[in-house]
Amino acid sequence: MRTFFQFKTNTVMDAFWLHFLNYFFFVFHTVLIIFNLFGWLVPKTRRLHFYSLVITLFSWGVLGIWYGFGYCFLTDWHYQVLRKLGETGMPNSYIAFLIEKFTGWLPGADLVNTWTLILTVAALICSFWVNFMRKK
Repeated sequence: MRTFFQFKTNTVMDAFWLHFLNYFFFVFHTVLIIFNLFGWLVPKTRRLHFYSLVITLFSWGVLGIWYGFGYCFLTDWHYQVLRKLGETGMPNSYIAFLIEKFTGWLPGADLVNTWTLILTVAALICSFWVNFMRKK
């Protein structure tokens, strides 16, 4: 699998930094997903929310031309760290990964991809509405 960015493999990364990066990506990426879904609700974060969704969709669509539709560079980077920590058998979708981590259930890829796209488009419509269509 080709990746957008590759962590250096010619040096031995300290276990501390791998664990630090694992926790960082887990928290940051999870919070970003929640923000992408609900950031439009908070007036002070609405513009940032819109830009965050644009970057997310850019990754999925434009970078996806080269790396596969739905490509997320954060997932790629986090999975590189997890592989170095010995994790195997991770699903392609970070949402599926989170669901499995929190519930123990690994949903099908089609189910996750469909709902991820539906909820993201709904959040984009809401963001577009509150940022550009609604009268202030």
